[in-house]
Amino acid sequence: MDRVDVVIVGAGPGGVSAAIRSRELGLKAVVLEKGLRLFQGIIETYPRGKKVYPTIPKDEEQPFAIPDLEPANEPVEEYVSRIEACVAKHGITICYGEEFQGFSREKDSLTVTTVKNRYKTSAVILAFGSNIPIDLGIYGEAKVVARNLGNPEEHIGVPTLVLGGGNAAADVVSTLSKTKRAAGDSTPVYWGHRREHFKIDKDVARDLGEEILLGGNIKILQGAVPRIGEVDEDGVERLIIQTQRFALPHGVEITHGMSFPMKHVIACIGTQGPSSIFDRLGLQQITCTAGVCKIGKEGAKLLMLSHGLRTSVNGVYAIGGAISPAYLHVEEQGTLRERKHSNLIFKAVQDCVRAVEDIAMQRGGTAPPRPG
Repeated sequence: MDRVDVVIVGAGPGGVSAAIRSRELGLKAVVLEKGLRLFQGIIETYPRGKKVYPTIPKDEEQPFAIPDLEPANEPVEEYVSRIEACVAKHGITICYGEEFQGFSREKDSLTVTTVKNRYKTSAVILAFGSNIPIDLGIYGEAKVVARNLGNPEEHIGVPTLVLGGGNAAADVVSTLSKTKRAAGDSTPVYWGHRREHFKIDKDVARDLGEEILLGGNIKILQGAVPRIGEVDEDGVERLIIQTQRFALPHGVEITHGMSFPMKHVIACIGTQGPSSIFDRLGLQQITCTAGVCKIGKEGAKLLMLSHGLRTSVNGVYAIGGAISPAYLHVEEQGTLRERKHSNLIFKAVQDCVRAVEDIAMQRGGTAPPRPG
């Protein structure tokens, strides 16, 4: 288990920025990314061709802290490709498929644990954003499914399963069906949801209805529950879903199910904020009440951060979308002040530069101005 100066969780704009600034300051850093590409969160939430803009908050006068990360009003595919080239240029180490589990403290160091490895470090930067995909909640060794459509043509000629009961899932179902129909492909698009009722807007429902009338082969699976992710005898990762369940006497049940190759499963089941993860990690949060919060919603949990975006655990920092739309800043006199925090690429980049420079200062070094 090699030791690094900084472990960065998440290869989004903030995580990549932290790695670049760490390298500039002579700190050895590693970036852990659960997905298979950097900027996975942006890839999963931006439709193909959607432009990425360099939005800067109105109250900010500073330019992008790391110019290489500034979007140029460009399609998301071009932006991500440009950042991948930037990462290669800077020699940044990103470990993909590394699902963060947690950390433990031992004297003056932290040990970060993932599903695959362990990393010893002095500092951890939590840069995993706010849109954390909801887990399928399945058993077995195969669990990674697509969270967006990507290239519809990849699903021509094979049945495809779309999970989720909302607008995002309905849009994917409609797009897949149109693509298959245009290619003369008769294989179905299965649309599964845990519940009996699907909740979609009228416009989305109209588009979906038109597609069905035009001959789209869409099959609805109500009460479809993901159960097992397995690797079959041919080495194919598959998802097994339960489609029906019948109770027999004496506690016996009959279940019906279907199995799909995971590369043809798209899970549009939503995202969640990071407060539950912060709780699990033991990071101090305060629940908003009418007398405490003006920005955060009542009942929401706000993370407590001090100088340099330090959490209540020594050596652990939180930045970017993970602390949006607000956090509680611990002032020098010990009082708490609620601070607004925009969920923007600009802010994530700015945050990581602050955190890394604080880490450098904590190690007894200095944080000179960025080159150029």
